[in-house]
Formats: sequence, C-alpha cells, structure tokens
Amino acid sequence: QVQLVESGGGLVEPGGSLTLSCAASGSISSIYLMGWYRQVPGKQREFVAFITNLGSTNYSDSGKGRFTISRDNTKNAVYLQKVYLQMNSLEPEDTAVYYCNAYSTNMVSWGQGTQVTVSW
Repeated sequence: QVQLVESGGGLVEPGGSLTLSCAASGSISSIYLMGWYRQVPGKQREFVAFITNLGSTNYSDSGKGRFTISRDNTKNAVYLQKVYLQMNSLEPEDTAVYYCNAYSTNMVSWGQGTQVTVSW
C-alpha cells in the first residue's frame, strides 16, 4: 500500500508561480513512477506530468515549457518518494484540483488532491 499526500496548492495571480509537493509513504520501495493529473468540475481528469525512478520525465502539451516535475534528490532519498511540480506562467485555465499518483507493483495510488486557483 502506498499513501500520497499533496500540498502547496492555493490562490495565485495569472502569470504567477506555484510549487506543488507530493510525499509518498508505505511501500515506497516498489514505486517506479509518480505523476500529476488535474481535474476541473464536469471534466475528465487529465495528465499533467510524470517522472520515473530513473529520472525520465514527460509532460502534457499544456505543461511543456511552463511546468517542471522533479524528485527529491537529497542524500537519503534512495527511492522515488517525493516529487514536486513547479508551475510557472500560470493561467486561469490551469485552475483545477491537482492530484498526485504513484505507480508501484500491481497498484496505482492517488492522493486526495490540492486546489490550485489562478485568478486576480
């Protein structure tokens, strides 16, 4: 079992920046990929970015050039257990609940989500 907790959401003005964090606990040694999705009411959850335990990354078209996903690279971070999503040049269209997920052996886990609102 993997548990995920997101943090860092909030209200930001258009053009501003925000960094989201996602921390995993539980069976972290089995995690091989962590990512971010977002969802607005009435729409399907959409992919934002992911990072693998080898450091490979991928982004949605809407996030390329503005968003950066990274992992905790501190000395004791042997496993993929904490990731960040740096979001720059935010637009009102980025307003959504952002969810972190983690792929581990035979399981996909999701966090509870964190609200990001881009508005004046």
